Amino acid sequence: MGKLGYFNGKRVERIRGEIIEMSPINWPHVVGCRKTAVLLEQVFAGVARVSRNEQPLALEESDPQPDVMAVAGRFEEDADHPTTALLVVEVADSTLPRDTTAKAELYATAGIADYWVLDIENRQLHVFRDPQLLPENRAATAYRTNLTPGPTDRVSPLAAPTATVLVSDLLP
Repeated sequence: MGKLGYFNGKRVERIRGEIIEMSPINWPHVVGCRKTAVLLEQVFAGVARVSRNEQPLALEESDPQPDVMAVAGRFEEDADHPTTALLVVEVADSTLPRDTTAKAELYATAGIADYWVLDIENRQLHVFRDPQLLPENRAATAYRTNLTPGPTDRVSPLAAPTATVLVSDLLP
């Protein structure tokens, strides 16, 4: 549908087969994305490449467009969009409820071990780790660990454990 022009001029992503229109981007979101990408490029230098809302993550029946993600390898090595990431970061200004629920479940189901949500309004970072299948009757996956460091706290990406990131360095 996208190739046929149905979504021209619209920001959309496919989540579990449904086309979701994405919110307009405001300036604090732009600044949060840029600061996060620049900092993570330093953290993942020589380990992974960092992409900022430039490409979708190709998951089963979903093509979310993370604000920032760290992917192993070099761009030139890819034949198509990546299907996994070492770290996915969503920057939330108006999308916090969706980013911490539906998107968290989506990334957990895809086996993304490290998922961060930068909460601009509350000036904190939600760190989701350890994806785990929920009981059979739930037919879902969730993160077992959810940390919420504030602006003066530091966090280390799982794929770069010797690096630390000060949360305030990510915030606009």
